[in-house]
Amino acid sequence: MATISVKEFLDAGVHYGHRTSRWHPNMAPYIYGKRKGIHIIDLRQTLRGLVKARRLLTQLASQGQPILFVGTKRQAAGAVREEAGSRGIPFVADRWLGGMLTNFATVRKSLGRLDELERLETTAEFAAYSKKMVSMHNREKRKILRNLEGVRELTRLPAALVVVDPKRDKIAVREAVKLGIPVIALIDTDTDPKDISICIPCNDDSIRSIQVVLSHLIEAVVEGQGLASAGAADKRPAAPAPRDAATASAAPQGAAPQAAAPQASAPQAEAAQSAAPKTPAPQTAGSQGAASQGPAPAAQ
Repeated sequence: MATISVKEFLDAGVHYGHRTSRWHPNMAPYIYGKRKGIHIIDLRQTLRGLVKARRLLTQLASQGQPILFVGTKRQAAGAVREEAGSRGIPFVADRWLGGMLTNFATVRKSLGRLDELERLETTAEFAAYSKKMVSMHNREKRKILRNLEGVRELTRLPAALVVVDPKRDKIAVREAVKLGIPVIALIDTDTDPKDISICIPCNDDSIRSIQVVLSHLIEAVVEGQGLASAGAADKRPAAPAPRDAATASAAPQGAAPQAAAPQASAPQAEAAQSAAPKTPAPQTAGSQGAASQGPAPAAQ
């Protein structure tokens, strides 16, 4: 994981907050001071929040948990789409639909409709559509893609929400809090941080500032996904070692002496029987008479 540099933050203008007249009092612990009517963010707090957020994201991603990135404001949309979308990480960059988390089943239903529309395009039925029907089809498809393209691979609720400017996307934060989903936020000096699990105080109006912070968070998710893939590979059962023809043919021959062992012990059993004292069987009166008469004459 790349080292976080304070100089990198200074060069990107991460430390610039809003005008002092627009600040939120609950952001006081994250403010270093003021200069020319502008609040200066304490970059030590930025580093502390970023380290904590990266640790959580790596842990969740290593467990196979999905992470959702949200940034719908103009300055954030491009960075979110570029950083998260290029790596296959779920994101929302156009508009947050109400109920995207609290009514997730409906979202999945809309995505199922999108799959159905795309399958229809490969059929002969679609080829026979009129221009009007094709236009309606494409309009419906574009609408779903515009709103849900970034969450197409999100098959379950996210384990964490990363939000750029929670003041702008307050509905997303509210839904996450309602469901008990932790919220990591890039937050400026004009926003109340009370509903945020991990605050990363920074300039959320600068594209460069947003890109720098997001790149570290995305890197943490990618690292966790790599750990998850490595763990899955380690759990695969090892293939049995191949047995050559010589080993296979030698196995039955080696077992032959063991099979002959019971037969070899048979003479020992006979010797034991011959060594044992023989007790004469009691003779009855009839048998004594037969013995005194000698052997019976052979039949002629």
